[in-house]
Amino acid sequence: MKNSCALGRMAHSSHPMSFVLAILLVFFLATAGLCAHAGEAEPSKENKVCLGCHDKEGVGKTLDNGETLSLAISTKAFVESMHNAASCEDCHSSIDSKTHGKAKASIASKRDFSLTLRETCRDCHKKKFTQYEDSVHAALIKAGSTKAPLCSDCHNPHTVRSTKIVGPIAETPCAKCHQEIFKAYSKDVHGLERVAKGKTAPLCANCHQAHDVKAASLGDGVKDACLVCHKEAMNQHKDWLPNTALHFEAISCPVCHAPDAQRRVNLRLYDGTAKRQVTEKTGVPKFERRTDAADTKDMGLDERALWSLLKEFNQDGGDGKMVLRGRLEVRSGVEAHQLAEKSKAIKDCDVCHKQGAAAFQSVTLTIAGPDGRPLRHGIQKDVLNSLTAIDSVKGFYAIGSTRIKLLDVLLVLVLLGAISVPLVHMTVKRMFKSVRQRLEAERLAAAQNTEK
Repeated sequence: MKNSCALGRMAHSSHPMSFVLAILLVFFLATAGLCAHAGEAEPSKENKVCLGCHDKEGVGKTLDNGETLSLAISTKAFVESMHNAASCEDCHSSIDSKTHGKAKASIASKRDFSLTLRETCRDCHKKKFTQYEDSVHAALIKAGSTKAPLCSDCHNPHTVRSTKIVGPIAETPCAKCHQEIFKAYSKDVHGLERVAKGKTAPLCANCHQAHDVKAASLGDGVKDACLVCHKEAMNQHKDWLPNTALHFEAISCPVCHAPDAQRRVNLRLYDGTAKRQVTEKTGVPKFERRTDAADTKDMGLDERALWSLLKEFNQDGGDGKMVLRGRLEVRSGVEAHQLAEKSKAIKDCDVCHKQGAAAFQSVTLTIAGPDGRPLRHGIQKDVLNSLTAIDSVKGFYAIGSTRIKLLDVLLVLVLLGAISVPLVHMTVKRMFKSVRQRLEAERLAAAQNTEK
């Protein structure tokens, strides 16, 4: 009451500054009231009953396989989570409040428990769940994987918070499974930007999506992910890089932006009719069976074996449109996450276009597995020196580089022919100029005589 009177006196004061201060004070008190109210948020009456038992350290349950499932839930963490408005029974509908805690419930393992509750996520998150079901993670689960992540592996249902909140990098769920890749990322240009400079640099989900995760090697996934942020990359490279579009198509970004990485040529089996990488059908493992049969000594496919293999895949319905498309890549996912600063990117053409270039000493043949992940088999590097490789390496072929010497000769001959044709034409035209003039004079004279 005293505060109200004081405010009234300030509002009626003749001094304008007093009125401004009164307004600010009212705003401050109102904001403080809202904050206090937010800080005093409490769970519902029904949830309080559950948390009364579960908000205790050490409470848990021994499962059938000997694992201990923690049942401890912090009231404070739950109230601050995105699920604070949900009722416990919304997710745990199978629990009977009358018998809960009294009758023994059998749970095989933590994994089985998570699989059982996964369907409850679908009820509220239908769109995200549909995306997840089309991901490489879901494909691994269908194939019987016991390690592929389920919803609760990435999102603790009792403490999940908004993805808009930028938390510590170590709390990124992907780090649980992809430890080596995450270590590399935390030290590369993106990770350092996020950790050392505190900026919102790209994190895993920005490049690989959070739920609709696809195999990074499938199609042009890496390049497309980079171009989401680096929209002007193509134009910026045109200032110094010849045939920029061709380089972008045939070379993966980390090849130049991870200067310390090892590189290889990846020959991808490509369906020219469907315009996409060939994918192995579920339950029909033709690729491994055929490559193992063609390479019994495990020395890598030679030119003849590779040609026969391509012929077999075309007989499956490729109509002669199955081809090999070469792409220069780094050798591992860890190296793909060792991106350096822009100033350290490779700009020396000799790294690839010189005699004995290291990148062309390792060659693999790749087909996409049923879940999108690559199935690989080694190829003898001499295959790149053969005429059968012309179509495969044309994306990064340069005259005089290192690969097809015969093609170098043929290309030189074509260039010489293209230059010599107009030169010969001009020479012959000049040599017969007097003859043409004499014939033209005779024709005019004959025409005049005919008129007379």
